[in-house]
Amino acid sequence: MTRQAYPSDVSDDEWAFVAPYLTLMKEDAPQRDHSLREVFNGLRYIVRTGMQWRFMPNDLPPWHTVYQQTQRWVKAGVFEDLVRDLRMLLREIAERHPQPRAAIFDGRTLQSSPESGERAGYDGHKRRKGSKVHLAVDTLGQLLAVTVTPANEQERAQVATLAAKVQEATGDAVEVAFVDQGYTGDAAAAAAAQHGIRLEVVKLPTAKRGFVLLPRRWVVERSFAWLARFRRLARDYERLAETLAGLHFVAFAILMAQRFVVFMAQSA
Repeated sequence: MTRQAYPSDVSDDEWAFVAPYLTLMKEDAPQRDHSLREVFNGLRYIVRTGMQWRFMPNDLPPWHTVYQQTQRWVKAGVFEDLVRDLRMLLREIAERHPQPRAAIFDGRTLQSSPESGERAGYDGHKRRKGSKVHLAVDTLGQLLAVTVTPANEQERAQVATLAAKVQEATGDAVEVAFVDQGYTGDAAAAAAAQHGIRLEVVKLPTAKRGFVLLPRRWVVERSFAWLARFRRLARDYERLAETLAGLHFVAFAILMAQRFVVFMAQSA
């Protein structure tokens, strides 16, 4: 690399770990015009800074190259595979079972943009038009599954989809999912039960005063806070819901790879 490095660039140690997941063709394939590492750096730059694709800096590969390769990676599920393997490694480091037995479900509404406005819905509770990102994480806050809907869709209506994705990601290991009161109702409980998951609603204290840290439920809120480091996920800037969901896996892959590399360096 002859250019000056950006803070978003992948480190050598991280690249050694993630490169095998990203190599969908041989490094010396004749159709490759740009370094695969530089293409990945371009994606990291976009996700970290929130920059528009067409505003990619000139010393990184062209925006259309990075965007097209990102779509290939997302469709191939490479970031989901990367997050899954990192999640198991980090859980073993934390002396947990590699596959979680509990999960936390929640959703957050992202303001729409001109690109995503066509599929946006209105969230009356948040008074915001946009998309709702439904997240499932393990008890360490690490991503298990994500789905994107218009903002007017209720959390309880997405239980079946989230539960199915969670069990696919964990090999049917999850037994219980902690949720807030937006997931109450027999239909939501039945949808989860069809996939072998029991919903446990964590309610606010009847007489709360000020901020209250809810048991288990705070974990997913911290995961949402982690995503604040990635400005591309501050709003729904994507034309495709699949791209928005995929970028959540990209963000978690970056976070988790950094944690793993730090642990390995400290253990050396």
